[in-house]
Amino acid sequence: MKAVQEPKKEDNRPKRRHIFLRIDSWIDSTVWNAGFRLAERWEDTTIFFRRFRVRGWKRALFEVLGEGMTWGTAGSVLMLALALPAFEETKGNWRAQSDFAVTFLDRYGNEIGHRGIIHEDSVPIDELPDHLIKAVLATEDRRFFDHWGIDFLGLARAMTENARAGNVVQGGSTLTQQLAKNLFLTNERTIERKIKEAFLAVWLESNLSKKEILRLYLDRAYMGGGTFGAAAAAQFYFGKAITDINLAESAMLAGLFKAPARYAPHVNLPAARARANEVLTNMVQGGLMTEGQVIAARLNPATVIDRAQVKAPDFFLDWAFEEVQRIAAPFAQHSLIVRTTIDMGLQQAAEEAVESGLRQYGESYKVKQGALVMIENGGAVRAMVGGRDYGESQFNRATRALRQPGSSFKVYTYAAAMEKGMTPETVVVDAPITWRGWSPQNYGRSYSGRVTLMNALARSINTIPVRLAKDKLGTDVIAQTAKRMGVETPIRTDKTMPLGTSEVTVLDQATAYAVFPAGGFQSRRHGMSQILNYDGDILYDFARDAPPAQRVLSEQAVASMNRILTQIPVIGTARRAALDNGLITGGKTGTTQAYRDAWFVGFTGDYTTAVWFGNDDYTSTDEMTGGSLPAMTFKRLMDYAEQGIEHRPIPGIEIPPPEKSKEQPAVAAKPDENALPPLVRPRSLSAEVTRLLKKIEDTFENVPPLKAREKTGGKVAVLEAPDEDTAARSRTNTTNN
Repeated sequence: MKAVQEPKKEDNRPKRRHIFLRIDSWIDSTVWNAGFRLAERWEDTTIFFRRFRVRGWKRALFEVLGEGMTWGTAGSVLMLALALPAFEETKGNWRAQSDFAVTFLDRYGNEIGHRGIIHEDSVPIDELPDHLIKAVLATEDRRFFDHWGIDFLGLARAMTENARAGNVVQGGSTLTQQLAKNLFLTNERTIERKIKEAFLAVWLESNLSKKEILRLYLDRAYMGGGTFGAAAAAQFYFGKAITDINLAESAMLAGLFKAPARYAPHVNLPAARARANEVLTNMVQGGLMTEGQVIAARLNPATVIDRAQVKAPDFFLDWAFEEVQRIAAPFAQHSLIVRTTIDMGLQQAAEEAVESGLRQYGESYKVKQGALVMIENGGAVRAMVGGRDYGESQFNRATRALRQPGSSFKVYTYAAAMEKGMTPETVVVDAPITWRGWSPQNYGRSYSGRVTLMNALARSINTIPVRLAKDKLGTDVIAQTAKRMGVETPIRTDKTMPLGTSEVTVLDQATAYAVFPAGGFQSRRHGMSQILNYDGDILYDFARDAPPAQRVLSEQAVASMNRILTQIPVIGTARRAALDNGLITGGKTGTTQAYRDAWFVGFTGDYTTAVWFGNDDYTSTDEMTGGSLPAMTFKRLMDYAEQGIEHRPIPGIEIPPPEKSKEQPAVAAKPDENALPPLVRPRSLSAEVTRLLKKIEDTFENVPPLKAREKTGGKVAVLEAPDEDTAARSRTNTTNN
């Protein structure tokens, strides 16, 4: 029999092939048809628009308009991107003024200033003297009622006058732009701030009337003498209401807007009168008054109330007021008396040290600004200088300016290394290093091979902290160390951070360095010791209410760091910071890239002081280093501060550092042959006399009061001394105390 053959299975491959061919054909035809139809429509569109084709000058006009629309669209997108950050400033209740009214006292109880609602009641524009309005507009913004926040004609005129004079003699900012700066921004001179200022000026013009803008400007501007607003200034300088001032007084007030500290009449009356005369001239030139109308004011200039020449520590008061608002926000009462920690003697010495340094070396170093913070061991802020002239710029460079600290940041890397068990004698190799494509260089572009950590920090070698961060620590550990020590500004943890590229404030540096003389404990920086109401009730007491200091560095780490830092003024980069009286000083210099910033942060057992010099516009100085002007300023202030007090030792330093080598030249970049004479602190009570007086005070406080009793058989009351046992107990208590 033949084997039964199984039926053959049907082959489906040809059918599948046909299906794929159909799909391919459909795609091809669809794409071709779509392209064909698109081409047809494009041709129809082209034919349609040919009827609008222009030639000659018309074509040129349309080309220009087309380009204008293109660039206009791109510019609108860019303007919107720039405007958004500015409009973020308007989200809060910017019209409202703080309801705090604070009177500040210094550490000894003397009144030093006011902040908060010390303004006089706002006066409607229609009730203000006409000559005051004219004086302000003639001086600050003659075209105020003709522009919409930005005066392009005025800006062009100012640029022309400045170019002709070769210097800045006229400003181009409108009154509205100045109000925008006062309400929302700071006086920091940056392009970003100017862009925001322009957008905010337009926003104010869109949301407020001209009268409202003018009223806010007159109410919020700083007028010198700690006063804000024209009404408060009239009361302060002339002792009269703003509605009662005459033309001469109006001219003097209008002259204060430009530079209130320079032209404040209670400080420099001749300069104030000269400035008022310029205002009168502006009124005549602007056509707002005739010469005949102002001649009487020229011949009879304004006089002011005689006030004590006590300069208020305005930068400190601004910062302290912010601290008061933070601490006292939950209090039911906001009319307060605050006893601050500031020492006006040290404050005046600090201001003089910064100003004399800028006056003597500012031109040669091409530096215009400086800032300083001094903290006593225990955390009390004794002095604060936020800039050269508060009247010219209220921007506090001590608390708000973010500047690169340079090598003064290296202490946090070394402190973290000491916490990991290293010592000043630990040896690390100074050699070329590359980290994530970055190769830092030493200052002299040379390498020393094997060096100790003490030598590396004293000589400010750059490769060592980078090597420590890369191989031993990591940037996160360094940032955490700086934060624990008191740096409040957020720190970037990129690879360049060990060399001080992450910005900090002067207050940050002073706070953190104060950990070293505090023995590794938090410095507990504070600007006020007590907050009281007007009934004398103590609402806040730092000694009572502030949390106790926590240890942030181990005893071993802080002792090691102090051993290193006290060598820097002797054999390192800060020899100009060594004090005349031989008192042991520790600290670290810092110089940033292109010499934009120069720092010295140093300490004794009594005080810690951070000093910074630089320019607001971030331009470079003339090779100014931290070992030059900052170190000299530190020395000038500290020589004064350490006079006549009982000195405290620096923890971990038991013996003086080695004597200064005569063979090693000073590192200072500039000659010091014209140095000013040292500051001399007024004589005060010695520590022994102070303790004796305190003991006597305690004795009187502990003695029980005299008792009254009636004389036998009569009505006459006599005083009876305490019995012997009571007096003895009182003496015992006093002795024990």
